[in-house]
Amino acid sequence: MLSGFSRACALILLSGSFAFAQSDQIEPKAGTWKTWIITSGKDFRVPPPPDTSATELEQVRELVAKNDAQVAAKITFWDAGSPGYRWIDLVNNRLLANQTIPNAHRVYTYLTMAVYDATVAAWESKYFYNRPRPREVDTTLPTALPTPRSPGYPSEHAAAAGAAATVLAYFFPDEASSFQAMAEEAAQSRVLAGVQSSAGLELGRRVAQQVIARAKADGSDAVWTGTVPTGPCMWVGDKPANATVPNWKPILLEAADEFRPPTPPDCKSAAVKAETDAVRQFERKFPNSYKAFYWQSPSGLFTDWYDYASKWMFEDKTDSNPPRAARAYAMLAAVYYDAFIASNDGKYAYWYLRPNMLDPSITPLFAVPAHPSYPSNHSTLSTARCEVLAYLFPDQAEFIRTVGKEAGDSRIWAGIHYEMDNRAGAALGKAVAGKFIERAKKDGAD
Repeated sequence: MLSGFSRACALILLSGSFAFAQSDQIEPKAGTWKTWIITSGKDFRVPPPPDTSATELEQVRELVAKNDAQVAAKITFWDAGSPGYRWIDLVNNRLLANQTIPNAHRVYTYLTMAVYDATVAAWESKYFYNRPRPREVDTTLPTALPTPRSPGYPSEHAAAAGAAATVLAYFFPDEASSFQAMAEEAAQSRVLAGVQSSAGLELGRRVAQQVIARAKADGSDAVWTGTVPTGPCMWVGDKPANATVPNWKPILLEAADEFRPPTPPDCKSAAVKAETDAVRQFERKFPNSYKAFYWQSPSGLFTDWYDYASKWMFEDKTDSNPPRAARAYAMLAAVYYDAFIASNDGKYAYWYLRPNMLDPSITPLFAVPAHPSYPSNHSTLSTARCEVLAYLFPDQAEFIRTVGKEAGDSRIWAGIHYEMDNRAGAALGKAVAGKFIERAKKDGAD
């Protein structure tokens, strides 16, 4: 925690008589952007900031002057990336440390949607009250960070932190107090940097409660009670993973089967025999085996997709644009959520057997996932994510689409999918992504 924490809790609330007049403002219309869960940013407008006293700017000066190395480190830590960056990185690091997070994509989805909605709501209040940052009132005021090009009230970092910590506490209730302390630290880091008040935590928490209510009603707590069908082309097993996922409530899809792939061919057909032979005859070498393991790892499944987005935001300075950065993270997470539902709908509509079930001489590179083969989850999910990233970062479109195809191809290299699974998955992922991209074109940001 930050040293001198108690003295940092004083709010820096500047007088409304000072109008924010900075040129080149950051997204002055972002408060009107379409939200994912809450009704609108306006409906969550924070109370007006109280009048200031003549001593408040001097309090800012004193706080900044007393910052030590530990405080400086915390300011730098929370200022890295957009306000949501550290919270996504927290989930990434847990997965990379091999900590089990059941249905991790749900955590990413509700976390990023909460941060986005809280950011939109904060932006609506910012430009409604138009409260200047401390240094805009007194240009002699020292600050530990450059002054952002947006009004100071409420704090975007506080709003994002309040939202993120509350959502994470829902998923990890035993750590609620730790997340709360992190949120307070993130908010107060902006006070100690001299760039704004810590107001915004409660706004983020209010938004998070709406997001959590949605999470509680998404159907993910259902227990599968069905029976595994039998037949010559049917998957074999007694504990089908993700069997209830087709009944989860999607974010944008009208229904899980909105883009359901066509019926796969008879497993006794010449076409399927050729695809099975191709899997059996594929020559494994270190490069493709390495890639197959990579795409089965937490990096390939989850974290590197967010790392690509963060890297490109750092490079094009989107990380200094909190609403647009939050939008990118939320789109990336939410498209995965719906693509996962759609892919598993196809799997459990057809219950198609895996290549090694059709030809026992096929030896998979690693344990075969405990669910049917068609379509490929990897192709569906990777295509959906790479299409969203290509939309958000068009200069990276060719690269990321190559990455997405490799993710699908790796399942053939591993001996666990047919090529038809990849084709169906890629088409499905692209269709799901198209729905998110169409929404993005109308959300007010473009």
